[in-house]
Parts: sequence; structure tokens; C-alpha cells
Amino acid sequence: MENQIAVGLDIGTTKIVAMIGRMNEYGKIEVLGTGKAKSMGVHRGVVNNITQTIQSIQQAVEEAENESNIEIKDVVVGIAGQHIRSLHHSDYITRQDAESVIDDEDIERLKNQVLKLVMLPGEEIIHVLPQDYKVDSQAEVDEPIGMFGGRLEANFHVVVGQVASIRNIGRCIVSAGLNMSNITLEPLASSEAVLSQEEKEAGVAMIDIGGGTTDLAIFKDGIIRHTAVIPFGGNVITDDIKEGCSIIEKQAELLKTKFGSAWPGENKDNEIVSIPGLRGRDPKEITLKNLSKIIHARALEIIDDVFLEIKNYGHEEPKKKLIAGIVLTGGGAQLKHIKQLVEYITGMDTRIGYPNEHLASDSEEKLSSPMYATAVGLVIKGLQEKAKHPEPEIEEVEEKQEVVVEETIEKEEEVVEEKIVKKEKKNSFFDRFISNLREFLDNAE
Repeated sequence: MENQIAVGLDIGTTKIVAMIGRMNEYGKIEVLGTGKAKSMGVHRGVVNNITQTIQSIQQAVEEAENESNIEIKDVVVGIAGQHIRSLHHSDYITRQDAESVIDDEDIERLKNQVLKLVMLPGEEIIHVLPQDYKVDSQAEVDEPIGMFGGRLEANFHVVVGQVASIRNIGRCIVSAGLNMSNITLEPLASSEAVLSQEEKEAGVAMIDIGGGTTDLAIFKDGIIRHTAVIPFGGNVITDDIKEGCSIIEKQAELLKTKFGSAWPGENKDNEIVSIPGLRGRDPKEITLKNLSKIIHARALEIIDDVFLEIKNYGHEEPKKKLIAGIVLTGGGAQLKHIKQLVEYITGMDTRIGYPNEHLASDSEEKLSSPMYATAVGLVIKGLQEKAKHPEPEIEEVEEKQEVVVEETIEKEEEVVEEKIVKKEKKNSFFDRFISNLREFLDNAE
């Protein structure tokens, strides 16, 4: 049972989600339990308060455990944050036996070579993602396994993060009583949940608008080509509403989700929302037109930053064209008219990505919300890893352990015997030395 279950832990800026899932007979994800807690110690995807983060993780995990009656041990964790950056790198290996075919071991050897790259101080490699291969003089090879060749070369997309930030997340997980089985870049996880294989082949940019960060992943020909993390998200929109309307954060968040729109022309001047004042103060009246102007200004900034990254990838080149356009996901994708604004700025086809196409038909309705895309993606990633590396059956392991224990006991007995023999030898030599010394002293007298 445990082999078929995976747990995704999405540590976000606004919420922490723990999701337990397994694959059903139709290849869909059956969600067994979900826990959600307000994220207290995370800012822009980076942990800035260990104690509060641990409490939030424990709360989410406990909720998921109670719902599913399954104890959570191993989790697949999503990582994002402003410290994430990506780079391109080419590397090669020379094979000793060119007459044998290229196999998985050769590709692993090449990947491990890239993992040894010297990074800037305080950085480490999170992912090494092959783009395309070159075998001897044959370029643009998508799948080199099974081919003959002496030199195997590849272009890689390397994702790098700050060591301290990754360790802090790891520490929170361990302190919460869990084991981190894998760590995945959040835009990669979200793309597993909301993108189809056809879109990845045609070329697509997935934009995950979270609370603290906006993540971007670009796919073309079924391969990830570009990733970026922009350090702005839905929270900066809430902060702007709070400042612009002089209200508290809770009210600003409610205004944004219930009445907010990214398109200022939609609201008329006479549409007004009344907000109760604090401690008996007069209520505040805010026009929806002003509210949408505030939201529009900040949403524009976020989309401009993302579009700049898409331009950096070079989407206007014929070979890099993104035919499938843009897919918006994450909590920020629920903002009214955000799709229209993205289409207007970028001129690309846009749709909202829902994770429900990978979920079993009887799943709860709330899980098909874009805000759960990363958690669903992490569960998919966890199940894929388990399918690649199935764990051995428990009975066999126990038998092996018994044999090992017997062997160690025998070895220990042999060591003890050897020590006793050595001790005896040592004692006899010492006795002889003492007696010789006595004789020498007696003779001297």
C-alpha cells in the first residue's frame, strides 16, 4: 500500500498544503487526504521563521493524516523563492567501449558530471535537465539510449538555489517529524498538473502566480527550456490595496478576491463597497473602479516582468515559437479578468490551468482550483519517482537483516576470541619479562 502512496508538501508564502494521493487503475490521481494551513514563517518563498513554519507544516500534515487515516513519513517538497536562478551548460563524456550501446548509466554519469560544476559561493544545483544530446558527430538527438557512440554530449538546463534556503526548508521538514524524499522546483511540479503533453510539444509558457512569487516554466518539443522565479505575487496586490484604501490586510484580501478585477474599464463609477470601520469608527466607502485601478497597476507590473523572461527565452524566433501560448495557474490565476489582461499585454493565447484533468472523477471540487496545482503536481512527481525506483518488499528486507545480524554476531565472537588469545599471549610475554627481571636482580645481588 505504502509503495503506491505519495505525499506532496507545498510550502508557499500564503499557505502550506499537504496532499496524500495514489494512482488509481485509470492512471488518475486519487486524493486520500488534504491538509491546509496558513503559512506563517515564509516570505517570498523563503523561510524566515523556522518555528512558525514547523508549526504550519505540522498543522497541514495533521489535517491530511486525520482525513486519510494514513501516517505521513516521506514527503516530496516544492521549492521556489527569489533565490532560484537557471543557466545553460554543455558537457560531454567519452565512453570507454564505443562498441556497446548507450544506456541509462551513461546518461547518469553525464548528469553527475554536471552536478560537480563549481557554483557561486553559497549556491547548489537543484535540477539538471537535459535539453538535447549529441552522439559523436550526430547532433539534435532526443533519445540517445540504444545508440552506438564513443562521445556523448548534451545541453543542460541547470536550476540553482541558495544552500542556506534549501537547508532551512530541510530543517523545518525534519523538525516537523518528516523525511524529505525529494525536492522539486515548484513550476516543474505545477506544469505536471496543468499542462498536456501536446501543449509541451507545441510550445507553452506556464505562469504560476502564487502569494509571494510568480513562477515561470517554458516548454518546447516536450522539453523544459526556461525557468524563472519572479519575486512578486498576489501578496503585493493585497499590500497595495491595504495602503491605497487605508484598510487592514484581512479586508484588503477579501476585497481583492470578492470584488477585485485586473481590468479597470469593467466597473462603473457608482459601484461602491462599504467596509466596516475599526472599533466603532465610520465605515469606509471604496469605489470598485479605484480598486480595479490599484489591482491593474500591480498586475501589469507582474505580467511585464514575466513577459520579459519569455522574451529573454526568445519566443519570437521561429524554432522557439510558443504555439500553445500561455497557461495561468496558482491562486493569483483566480483574479477576475487576469486572463484578458495577459492576452492584451502579450498578444498570446491564454487559458487558466486547472489540475482536475489528472484527478480522479470523484475528487472534491475544491481540489480542481488552480491554487492546488503545485500540490497535485508534487504528488504526481512523487508517484513517478516511486514507479522508477520501487521499494523492496518488507519481508525480504527483514530476512536479510536477520542474516546480517547472525553474521555480525559470528564475526564479533571471532574478534572476541582473537582478543582473548592476544591477551593471553600478551600476559605470558609480560610474565616472562617479569620473571627474567627478577632473575637478573637476584643475580646482581
